[in-house]
Amino acid sequence: MQAGAALADWLAYLEGLHPKSIDMGLARVAAVRDRLGLRPACPVLVVGGTNGKGSVCAMLSAILHAAGYRVGTYTSPHLLHYNERVMLDMQPVADALLVQAFEQIEAVRGDTSLTYFEFGTLAAVSIFQDAAVDVMVLEVGLGGRLDAVNLFDADVAAVVSIGLDHEAYLGSTREAVATEKAGIFRADRPVFCADTDPPQTLLDKAGEIGCDLRLLGRDYGFVRNGEGQQWSWWGADGTRRHALPLPALRGAYQLGNAALAIAMLDALKDRLAVPLGAIKRGLLEVEWPARCQVLPGRPVTVLDVAHNPHAAKVLRASLEQMGFHPCTHAVFGMMQDKDIAGVLDELAGLVDVWHLASPALPRAAQTSELDRLIAVRMPQALCHAYPDVAAAYRAACEQANEADRILVFGSFYTVAEVLAAREA
Repeated sequence: MQAGAALADWLAYLEGLHPKSIDMGLARVAAVRDRLGLRPACPVLVVGGTNGKGSVCAMLSAILHAAGYRVGTYTSPHLLHYNERVMLDMQPVADALLVQAFEQIEAVRGDTSLTYFEFGTLAAVSIFQDAAVDVMVLEVGLGGRLDAVNLFDADVAAVVSIGLDHEAYLGSTREAVATEKAGIFRADRPVFCADTDPPQTLLDKAGEIGCDLRLLGRDYGFVRNGEGQQWSWWGADGTRRHALPLPALRGAYQLGNAALAIAMLDALKDRLAVPLGAIKRGLLEVEWPARCQVLPGRPVTVLDVAHNPHAAKVLRASLEQMGFHPCTHAVFGMMQDKDIAGVLDELAGLVDVWHLASPALPRAAQTSELDRLIAVRMPQALCHAYPDVAAAYRAACEQANEADRILVFGSFYTVAEVLAAREA
């Protein structure tokens, strides 16, 4: 890259740098990490899982920030701007910091090839280390064992949920997926699993590694106070947190994510003291876009990046808890390598009108295939195809009445293109 290149130029360069967008393995990126001298001195929280890990990272960061700590948060993918992936004190970092980090990596990598994600992971940790953050919150990108985030030892690690996704890389059974996700565990360190039915392979792997495994419902948990707006958290050592506010993130499942975040912080209380007031404030102020996010205005518009059956099941539960809407319009686009049929099965009967479009990516499923799969499962539903996601969204807005509901889902890219259209 030429000196003085802008962030957009760097991102275009990184996209074409490696022959594979995903190249499982740590040897290449570990060598570059060592040349950069990346050895975090602060506590590192690593969060993996099929779904929910971004929400947990957001809650951890919000609570720690409310407690007065300087927090570095790394998540992926982004919706509109790459900077969303790398947050310092809850704010996306400036282009200049990212460019500087990319330049440093390029200067030392030599002939070592790195993927887009590996380059970004090293850049994030480099920025956090230079900023002398008090704590790093790192979200696993894919799997765990061979993910670039796993280069950095977790002081506390968590697997939020275990479902099927990225089967070509992680396996076609929950047992195989669990083994990969348990790769972020470390010996003699606390690790958490919030899945209510953890596969035996995860339990076995934790025992093999020799970590301190803590399970939801056995070692920590939560109790909602009736139908009110408060809940309580408990830990196995008798610790209790009462009168907690419901998380600002929508969906009943977010209570489980909040309980996990509190449990992870409780395990680090000797190094990062977090008062009850900071927990409450963090839960009230946390933001995580496009996770059952309801936009202001009428008709109601719901954004959700659900792109696998497990996430679609959770989305359905959240939608069913919303008030009555005469008609639900869905703006829908997915990647062809995802379990489209499984996602549709989870949402069968919930959508009245489908507005189909292919996000602007080669991997996107064609609208004809989406139409075919919907027709088999929901013969009464109406389907319309559009040349792009923005056109599908505009049509949904034009056709929906004020009392109706518009659901945008199926992919990060689908949601991102709707958000971009709204900003235009």
